[in-house]
Amino acid sequence: MTAIAYLGTGLLGSGFAEAALGRGDSVTVWNRTREKAHALTAFGASVADTPADAVRGATRVHLVLKDDAVVEEIIAALRPGLAPDAIICDHTTTQPALTAERATRLEAEGVRYLHCPVFIGPAAARQAQGIIMVAGPQALFEQVRPALEQQAQKVVYWGARPDLAAAYKLMGNAFIIGLGALVSDVFTIANGSDVRPPDALKLLEFFNPGSMLQNRGKKMSEGDFAASFELVMARKDVRLMLETCGARPLAALPSIAARMDEVIAQGHGQEDFGVIARDAVAGG
Repeated sequence: MTAIAYLGTGLLGSGFAEAALGRGDSVTVWNRTREKAHALTAFGASVADTPADAVRGATRVHLVLKDDAVVEEIIAALRPGLAPDAIICDHTTTQPALTAERATRLEAEGVRYLHCPVFIGPAAARQAQGIIMVAGPQALFEQVRPALEQQAQKVVYWGARPDLAAAYKLMGNAFIIGLGALVSDVFTIANGSDVRPPDALKLLEFFNPGSMLQNRGKKMSEGDFAASFELVMARKDVRLMLETCGARPLAALPSIAARMDEVIAQGHGQEDFGVIARDAVAGG
């Protein structure tokens, strides 16, 4: 029976802990709000009073925390109880530069640390679905790889560079959040056109935005702005969208319009609207 610890038992951390208990692991949990940790005793978890108590005897420590500041705080608090050969798997979404600094510092101090952010929701965590990304020393990754593969449907190792998983996690969340914001604006256009939001989704029966995004994204990433949809024409369409929405609140389109105006003013109006990424991909 593997002894592991979960520090941070919010929605995602609880899902991971429940799944681990279901696989027969011995799990100790800690959470700043004790009630959230105590709820896992019904599944067989032990609740620790402190982070240091939680990790005593654990061969693997999982962090599912809020941000960099909390990660630093909890790692400092758990270290008195951390075994020399224990590996910390940090699933927290964090800032890449701070993650690199933390990983480098901990390695120099003899702490075995991997950054392992996830694309997994609480329900998926209970079913071992979703994706875990890992960055850090390959030797450590190989030691925990079998356990991580039990934890998720797919495990992606980005290599030894310690900030890469953090960077890819933010990029992935940008897709998720950005697309959600655009869906919200689509519903606002629908509202301004007296169309029900569920009916607006019928558009997805006719075309796949994902494939369009992939094809145009490839051209944008290569700095290929040969026009198939001129920026000035795309800007005109955004104007029509904004006019249709009227005073209704929007999540993304006003910022898109402002960026389009900047790039048109720079003389790129006849290029493909993907040219709004020209500064982002320059020299990339």
